[in-house]
Amino acid sequence: MTAARIHLVLAALMGCAGVALLAAAAHVTGTANVQTAGQILLFHAPLVIAATAARKGGHLRDLPTRIALSAIILGAALFAADLSRRGFAGEALFPRAAPTGGWLMLAGWLGLALAAAVPGKRG
Repeated sequence: MTAARIHLVLAALMGCAGVALLAAAAHVTGTANVQTAGQILLFHAPLVIAATAARKGGHLRDLPTRIALSAIILGAALFAADLSRRGFAGEALFPRAAPTGGWLMLAGWLGLALAAAVPGKRG
């Protein structure tokens, strides 16, 4: 399976989980943590799809984009998992899980900026 296909599958799963968490926040828990977890996943899923398409179209450098998207996916999953656990169980996934996920997302966004700024084969 290619990196593009893996990223697209994970983006679709992020979107699905985001919708499910928003529904749970509205109908089950009512906690802001669960709502925020769903929003993080829904905000980043389209980014992963768009950046994958831009990478395949030659508008973003290949390797930095793949690394950046992997960091964003991992960061969003970690952040959302920690907030979801806090919302449903009242305890953290593990110490500093949400900030670690947040830093990974920030690093991924900066990586995408680098992948866009550095000219590639198509320039």
